[in-house]
Amino acid sequence: MGIITWILIGLFAGIIAKMLMPGKDPGGIIITILIGIVGGLLGGWLGKVIFGVDSIDGFFEISTWVAAIVGSLILLVVFRLFKRARH
Repeated sequence: MGIITWILIGLFAGIIAKMLMPGKDPGGIIITILIGIVGGLLGGWLGKVIFGVDSIDGFFEISTWVAAIVGSLILLVVFRLFKRARH
């Protein structure tokens, strides 16, 4: 998948993760995209390490979206814990 595809998946995965975990987060759309992109990579890596499957298959594959959203949720929790600890 190309960089534009990763940005689109990251944008949507970050938005979905924020909708699933509502609350006030510092940062705007750029942070949402970054959380989604890194979360997608994290979710794909965890899927490969834990389950031994290639979960990042293609843009329209459900496994890609599940991995990206789960990874984004994990990253969003870590981001919120880190921000809370700093305040």
